[in-house]
This record gives sequence, structure tokens and C-alpha cells, in this order.
Amino acid sequence: MRGMSTRLKIGWAVIVIVVFTYTLFPVASIFATSFKLPGELNLGTFLPVHWTWDNYTQILGPDGSARDLFVPSLRNSIGISLIATAIAVVLATLAAYAIARLDFRGKRLILTTALGVSIFPVISIVTPLFNLWRQIGLYDTWLGLIIPYLSLTLPISIWTLAAFFRQIPWELEQAAQVDGATTWQAFRKAIVPLAAPGVFTTALIAFFIAWNDFVYGISLTSTSRARPVPAALAFFTGASQFEEPTGAISAAAVIVTIPVVILVLLFQRQIVSGLTQGAVKG
Repeated sequence: MRGMSTRLKIGWAVIVIVVFTYTLFPVASIFATSFKLPGELNLGTFLPVHWTWDNYTQILGPDGSARDLFVPSLRNSIGISLIATAIAVVLATLAAYAIARLDFRGKRLILTTALGVSIFPVISIVTPLFNLWRQIGLYDTWLGLIIPYLSLTLPISIWTLAAFFRQIPWELEQAAQVDGATTWQAFRKAIVPLAAPGVFTTALIAFFIAWNDFVYGISLTSTSRARPVPAALAFFTGASQFEEPTGAISAAAVIVTIPVVILVLLFQRQIVSGLTQGAVKG
């Protein structure tokens, strides 16, 4: 930035402001809508005329009409996402370490396959999973969502961690083994601590993917036993058939977004460190 001209700095500032406004405007709109009364939704005003907590009371209050739908789904989302993330990170750490350290045939094919699976359209396998899960008893269960979530989180986790493990010097592990450590001890005590930023970043990415899933959640559940929040929002209803639950959905969206925002704000340094270290080739 020091070597830039004033005109170039102004240009970059304008670009940053435009992108910042473009990305935050929908969030601000949802936040404002969550405080609007039902009669104010069609007035065309950005901010509420009368600020109210009615929408939040509707989904969280003891007598809220949507409490029984939202609260169990929030609990399901937290539990399922955390379990799926933990399993994905553990398996991806071991797989990525083997891909980065061991010399065997098919390494590039494995990574390419992982990348291909991560971009595979989810909707194309929902129907077979639906039929299979109903036959073996996994439909509408936590496990019935955790397993499909691994197909979303595990490939991208392997891809990210494999790139990160390549940046860790091989000599550190060899030195630990010379000092008498076994392969597992060298991996656990020398490599894993150095890989912590990358593992942490991968865990956050995997958690966000599982947290935001809608297709699996709406297709593989039918009750509040396992239905996550994104799927539960589709079942919100107004006080009558003529009233749209826009305010309640906006309030639920704000609450669901809060954990993601808090995680990013608290661990933004670790996220940046993990992404940059994994992207720079040593």
C-alpha cells in the first residue's frame, strides 16, 4: 500500500466499500426484518417502524408458536454438526498425513477424487439415500445425517489438510524418530502441534458446511428428532394462512448466524494463519 498512488488507493477503497456493502446488505436486511411487525413487511421500509421482539419471542419464548419447531432443530444442528466435524477432522488428518508423507501410487487420484466428490451435486444422491436409510432404519436419525455430512466435510478437509501437511518440514519428524520416538509418537507430538492452525481452520470450514446444509436435512428427516435448523425453517407458518412467517424466519436466521459470526471473530487469526500457511509452498 505504501508504493501505491493516491488515485490507486482511492480506487481500492471504493472497491472495498462496494463489496462490503454488497455482502452485508442482505444480512442487515434480514436483521431489520426480524424486528418488524407482520403489518410492516410490505411497507417497503428498510428499518422497522416499530421495533419489536415478537418474532424472537415466537421462536424462543415459552409460549411461542414456533418454539417446539425451532429449539429442537437448533439442538439437532449443534449436535450433528459438531459430531460430523469431529469425525471428519480426525479421519482427514490421518488421511492427509498419509497422502503428504507416504509415497504410494494413486496419491494424485485420491486428491482428485476427493475434490470431485466435494463438488458432486448432493441432490443426485438424495433419493437413493432416502430409500436406503428407510430400509436400514437410519431415516430421521442423527446418524442418518452425520454419515451424509461426512461426504460433504471429509473431501474438502482432506484436500485442505494435505496441502498444509506438505509445508511442514520432513526433517522434524525424522529428528523425533532419531531421538527414539515411534512413528505415531512423532506424528502426535511433533507434527500435530505444528499442524494445529490448519486443523483448526479445516474444522471451522467443515462445521460451517454441516451447519448450513439444507438438502440432506429436508430430505432425510420427517420429525423434530433429527431435523436441523435450515430444514426446520421451511416448516415455519404464520399465525394464519394469510400471514407469511417472514419475521419469524428472519429472527431464526439471525440466531443461527450468531454462532458462525462469533467463531469467525474469535478465531480469525487462526483461520487466516491456517489458510495462508497451507497455500504457500515451502
